[in-house]
Amino acid sequence: MKTIIEPFRIKTTEPIKIISRKERIKALKRARNNVFLLDAEDCCIDLLTDSGTGAMSTKQWAAMMLGDESYAGSKSWKKFERTVQNITGIKHIFPTHQGRAAEGILASTQIKKGDVIPNNSHFDTTRANIEFVGGIAVNLLCKEGTDTGDISPFKGNMDPEKLEQCIAEHGREKIPFAMLTVTNNTGGGQPVSMENIKTVKSILNTHHIPLVIDACRFAENAYFIRQREKGYENRPLIDIAKEMFSHADAATMSCKKDGLANIGGFLICNDDTWAESFRNLLIIREGFPTYGGLAGRDLEAIAVGLMEALEYDYQVYRQATVRYMTRKLEEMGVPIVRPAGGHAAFLDAKKMLPHIPALQYPGIGVVNALYIEGGIRGVELGSVMFGGFDADGNEAASPLELVRLAFPRRVYTQSHFDYLIEVIKEVWQNKADIPGYKITYQTRFLRHFTCHFETV
Repeated sequence: MKTIIEPFRIKTTEPIKIISRKERIKALKRARNNVFLLDAEDCCIDLLTDSGTGAMSTKQWAAMMLGDESYAGSKSWKKFERTVQNITGIKHIFPTHQGRAAEGILASTQIKKGDVIPNNSHFDTTRANIEFVGGIAVNLLCKEGTDTGDISPFKGNMDPEKLEQCIAEHGREKIPFAMLTVTNNTGGGQPVSMENIKTVKSILNTHHIPLVIDACRFAENAYFIRQREKGYENRPLIDIAKEMFSHADAATMSCKKDGLANIGGFLICNDDTWAESFRNLLIIREGFPTYGGLAGRDLEAIAVGLMEALEYDYQVYRQATVRYMTRKLEEMGVPIVRPAGGHAAFLDAKKMLPHIPALQYPGIGVVNALYIEGGIRGVELGSVMFGGFDADGNEAASPLELVRLAFPRRVYTQSHFDYLIEVIKEVWQNKADIPGYKITYQTRFLRHFTCHFETV
């Protein structure tokens, strides 16, 4: 098989600033050992997130010149609406400035204090929006999903038995809706099968509970279904996406992922009552319902990007990049989440640093070592981001301690990833020298964005 090449040519470049190791140590100290607080220009290769960090195509840039900035009912809005409805088949479309705004409107209008929201795995902003209004975010991931070495093809699936138990324990009246995150970012970018989506929907229908899809990486999930699930071979990705959404009553979306845009999102639903409540709060928080906090040029770029994300050749290239990285790491013996996820390589910090207890945050140790050794900025997905506190205020660890190296779309080339592999190798070889950390400052919600660390 020939080398899979990038299905694009590069027209514009941006210089990368490379500072010395000594300067990186100083920069990390100024940032209180939290890479979120670093200046972006001090990060040689920035893999903090794949959200809004991608490069737009010539067609997207051209579309932006068509942006109609009319306050209400613009041509750009109509194009955005048609595109989203074509992919999802869902009736009511509400643009938002990004995905967490959609989550916030959903949570504020549909969740009461004490309500329970099941999901395969809630990501950070989803969980925070639920908890902010007094809801309880419950993860019902399949057992394979917590085993980083398991090579099952759909480790992002929800466990149907756990869902049944959750409904039996709390009752339908306490569950205003359930969610499925596709792909499952928290568990390593792992996909959800069509069979699992159908099974979950069937259970929820029995209890008259709506299903909401967290769809920010829906195109990547469609690609994995085509590659791994029997009966979907050679199906166009848009057809698979349409089938996925046909089982949803509503969806939230960050268009900064599989919308291939630098900003934007949407909230969609079929229920007229839900739509009215969404519309009322959208006007207060985001703007008129036909622009939702976005410029017309952004709506144009998203409309193009959503369709580009469903191009098979693009997905082949993107997934080949992730597999290239993870294969090299496996050859070096670095513990990772297997099989390769959709948008990132996930290091298993718990296995990398067995000498560091979970509540001394081994993921932070690996993240900071990557920055010091090579200027690489990743992110911890472990007990800092997903830990919790019990009724007595004691901190509880997350079941997984991961480090995510998220790949911005159409930004870095193979030589960047070869350099990344070299840096990871150096960190791996010197892992015994990596310290644990303690938190010296934190906020109540989403503490990982702004908390301060000191070495233990």
